[in-house]
Amino acid sequence: MNLLENQKQLIEAVNQTMPYGKYKGRKLLELPEPYLVWFHKEGFPENKLGQQLALMYEVKLNGLEGMLRPLLNR
Repeated sequence: MNLLENQKQLIEAVNQTMPYGKYKGRKLLELPEPYLVWFHKEGFPENKLGQQLALMYEVKLNGLEGMLRPLLNR
């Protein structure tokens, strides 16, 4: 995968809307860290959304949320 594809996937994950659950309708970047930690412990879904949630977990774990906030489409 090249840099442009990685960048596109990151922007897509940041702007993905949570489709279900307590935080339905929120952008993945805006999900609370404890919610992502819960998913990490319980297991991420085995699909694209799961991959995106895992990425957002890593983003928050490493304190990169602020750097990615400008990528949010409002």
